[in-house]
Amino acid sequence: MSEEIVMRVKSIILAGALMCAPVLANSQTVVLKSDDGNIDITGELIDFRDGVYIIDSVLGELRLSSDKVSCVGEACPSRAVIWDVSLWGQRRAFTEHVERLAELVSEKTDGEFTLNISYGELSKPRENLDGISKGSFEMAQFCAGYHREKNPSITVLELPFLGVSSLEQEIELSMAVYAHPFTQADMARWNATLLMPSPLPQYNIVGTGTPPVELSDFQGMTIRASGGVGDAVAALGADLISMPATEVKDAMNAGDVQAVSFAPHAHMAFNTVENGWWWTTNLNPGTVNCPVVMNSKAFESLPAAHREALMSSVDEALEYYVAYYNGATMEAWEPTLNELGIAQLTFSDEILASIEETVAAPAAARWISENEARGLPAQELYELVTGMIASGGS
Repeated sequence: MSEEIVMRVKSIILAGALMCAPVLANSQTVVLKSDDGNIDITGELIDFRDGVYIIDSVLGELRLSSDKVSCVGEACPSRAVIWDVSLWGQRRAFTEHVERLAELVSEKTDGEFTLNISYGELSKPRENLDGISKGSFEMAQFCAGYHREKNPSITVLELPFLGVSSLEQEIELSMAVYAHPFTQADMARWNATLLMPSPLPQYNIVGTGTPPVELSDFQGMTIRASGGVGDAVAALGADLISMPATEVKDAMNAGDVQAVSFAPHAHMAFNTVENGWWWTTNLNPGTVNCPVVMNSKAFESLPAAHREALMSSVDEALEYYVAYYNGATMEAWEPTLNELGIAQLTFSDEILASIEETVAAPAAARWISENEARGLPAQELYELVTGMIASGGS
């Protein structure tokens, strides 16, 4: 074999080639080929581990990444990859991008790469990031407000009254923050790689009892909210309660919660709207940021074709999500309110301006101060988000 061919082979042998592996009892001849035709090696398959073929060839024991070569022969290991995905609740608008992502990935890999989606069976919602960190599953969804101390960088997206106008803008803002080096380092502490957001519209409140016709009516009202929305609600004088969405309806039935702040899809999915007497149409205190993340080691171990299938499907999955939310979800919301006889409260521009002045600016200043003290480039992240909003996008 010429020196040129030998050098080509050696160039794709992964680091760590000195590690030994036991010979399989039923090893058979395989052929490893590269798409460009530069590599065509026959040998006995010893093992296939972490995406690396180990063969005994005329050159000795070689380790070749499955990113670089394809395996031909009956002894070739299956390339099938199954990822467990931890969501919660039930399939709804909030999870449609993950469902669509699973479909696209399966289609592009001819079924070799499967996202096995579970709703609550793998973990509790507030423990999904911990599960990703431990490698208990490969993909999960969580909300930043569930544990601000674990993911401070993305909580900038949950500040109250930012003025985000659409789901498309929410996606742009999220992706910009996710791409920031500090955000990536922040999530790397949990062995997590951010994949895509779960864009949600501005939250509003469904409540029971006498409708609040003045801001003072929120004083002492027990409201379920989280993240920056919770900060806004608390600033109105309400008693803030934070709990998983799956527990809210029971809390309302028991009288422990008088009102709930959700996006429309969640009010319908978790049946809080059925308990409601009134709904705020335009309070718009903010929203929550709930990314989909991957276990970093699992992502890095994917064969190149699978990784490409996954990443190339993100934009299409998000486009499907936005169309679904703006279509099926919002088209059902107004009829649902009317059918249930829920009063719709619309606050005046003067009241809204007063709220933003007394709540938004102090909340942002506090967030910046607290997180700068922790070493977070908070001012930079805040200006990134507000600058994009002011310019109408990116």
